Amino acid sequence: MSVLGKLAGQTAIYGVSSIVARFLNYLLTPLYTSRGVFAPAAFGVITSLYAWTAFLNVVLTYGMETTFFRFASKHEGNKRIYTTAVYLLAATTLVFLALGMLFAPFIAEVMGYPDHVTSVRLLVMIIGIEAMATVPMANLRLKNRPWKFAAINVASVVLNVVMSLFIFMYCMPKYNAGESNALINAVYDPSFGVGYVFLLNFISSGLKFLLLLPEWPPLSFGSSERAFDTKLLRPMLAFGLPLLIAGLAGMTNETADRVLMKHLLPANIADAQIGIYGACYKLAMLITLFIQAFRFAAEPFFFSHAKEKDSRQTFARIMNIFVAVCMSAFLLVMLFLDAFKWFIPNPAYWPGLVVVPILMLANVFLGIYYNQSVWYKLSDRTRAGSTISIIGAIITLTLLFWWIPIFGYLGAAWATFICYASMAVISYVWGQKHYPVPYNVQRVLGYMAAGVFLWWSCERLPLEGLGKYGLRAGVFLAYALWAIQLERKPRKVLQ
Repeated sequence: MSVLGKLAGQTAIYGVSSIVARFLNYLLTPLYTSRGVFAPAAFGVITSLYAWTAFLNVVLTYGMETTFFRFASKHEGNKRIYTTAVYLLAATTLVFLALGMLFAPFIAEVMGYPDHVTSVRLLVMIIGIEAMATVPMANLRLKNRPWKFAAINVASVVLNVVMSLFIFMYCMPKYNAGESNALINAVYDPSFGVGYVFLLNFISSGLKFLLLLPEWPPLSFGSSERAFDTKLLRPMLAFGLPLLIAGLAGMTNETADRVLMKHLLPANIADAQIGIYGACYKLAMLITLFIQAFRFAAEPFFFSHAKEKDSRQTFARIMNIFVAVCMSAFLLVMLFLDAFKWFIPNPAYWPGLVVVPILMLANVFLGIYYNQSVWYKLSDRTRAGSTISIIGAIITLTLLFWWIPIFGYLGAAWATFICYASMAVISYVWGQKHYPVPYNVQRVLGYMAAGVFLWWSCERLPLEGLGKYGLRAGVFLAYALWAIQLERKPRKVLQ
């Protein structure tokens, strides 16, 4: 099997599991946004609190996942690397858990939600559990065990979805209709509200942790080949800490909009705006699902194939295919947005649909940047990644502080787009100087321009009913077939 075939196969496995897991998780969005469950303001609380968890998760893992991949690839057979990474992360996480539980009231106050201390404590435990699962899950990827990786992820999400359906589709309607029973009285308290979202997440994360326990190495010190090695701490931390900075900057780019909207918009509309924006953000799911699946498979692939003779040409070809798939997803959603909007069943959220194309294109640029990150990871220039992410964060924060008070969530969407586009351009220019990869820029931009033009053109045709959707289906299929044809003849077209 070719290296591209191997990557495609692993992406498919990770992709199916990620898509299944994330899709099941995304099914919670139409559940939460249904009439009678959470109004936009309540959903805004959930969105905002989860945005904070993204920052804290980056702090807790401090680049250890990528560090583990890098050291394991450089020192094949050294089993101490895995033990050291697992227990180093566990030790720092336990400190975080103790401090987080103790100072939860203060943390809730800083977040702007002093009435949700219990939810904050649950979030602290969720973040801690997920952090301690990071390296064992990464080890499954490194050992090419995608099926177990998939099973653990899917099992955790399925449990969350089943429990959520039970609470919000059975207990809540029955209670509100005055049809309560002993079971409902035992597990459901309407005053707990959004806290149920975090409680069920905590339980499902706990299942993941339990399923990963067999993957934990025994803790030992001394001469054992699996012992915790203190000599590895300094070089691993030196490699990982710049990634922490990059991760924090990256999370600023990804989630600062939902955090800052709470503080930059009038108090009487902030949570509702965050809720509308957060729900419509979910409609970029096809691209984000693919990017997640691709990253799970691509990072170990890039490290393991970096020494191959034609590795850089392979990386460039992967970029072409990646952008073609992302833009196909963009076209699918945008051409049929009238159908996709029912993913959010409450029309109170629909004014935010205007941000969907902006955010989808922003995520295409983010995926391009992730592809390009191979240059600084393989050349051990992780500080370059930090620098690019910091530049992106500066752009993001500047535009958010400027545009959110004026344009609300629309300003947040455009800030995200400009940030990710800038990062992709900076990474390309910088990377070509230190680790040149022959990316076909003309083809990449061609895929993007063609996708946007086709969508823009279809929006201006005065068609309705079957004629409208028949034409759009034809446009989508034509675009996909065009991209497939180009990638079958990579040396004859647009070279």
